Amino acid sequence: MVLVVQASSPYQTLADLIAAARAKPGELSFASGGPGSSLHIAIEVLRRAADINITYVPFGGTAPAISTLLGGHVTAVWADYPTVVAQLQAGTLRGLVTTSHARVPTLPDVPTFAETGVSNYEADIFYGIVAPAKTPPGTLTQLTKMFSAALQAPDMTPKLAKEGLFPAGICGGEFAAYMRKLGDDYDRIIRESNISVN
Repeated sequence: MVLVVQASSPYQTLADLIAAARAKPGELSFASGGPGSSLHIAIEVLRRAADINITYVPFGGTAPAISTLLGGHVTAVWADYPTVVAQLQAGTLRGLVTTSHARVPTLPDVPTFAETGVSNYEADIFYGIVAPAKTPPGTLTQLTKMFSAALQAPDMTPKLAKEGLFPAGICGGEFAAYMRKLGDDYDRIIRESNISVN
């Protein structure tokens, strides 16, 4: 996930944006796709960690939020990277920070949340494949091997990179543990921030 502003925005860094939010409480607006989504949670993490008063504007997806940003109606959007990769590469948008554990290879100048010192929060938008709970273990093992092999194919990484996707290859129990931890983290943040999806 990446926090973006218009390329013409006066905010060059996350620190600039935080300083402006502190100088003008409640005046800056941050948008994302869907209340209660991982993108909304990232905004709440920033709001709480930086102790800033901002206005949250929910949208039905990242694309309409970006259109509103480009129209100058919101200050910033927390976006899923694949949706904004073209605008970032074209120089229409500027990335200020990501929630990745390490810098995104295609955004080498954009720091991670941890690097800014604002928060150690890490989260990625991810795509995964799950199976019904009663799937036989042998079938799960076979599927895991197939998907792992597919991700190792030499032409897979460049194809995914064009779409703004980076294969992690977390499978089986490791993926299940990741999803459980993510669910627990989101549940805590949603409760602490009093986020409502209504």
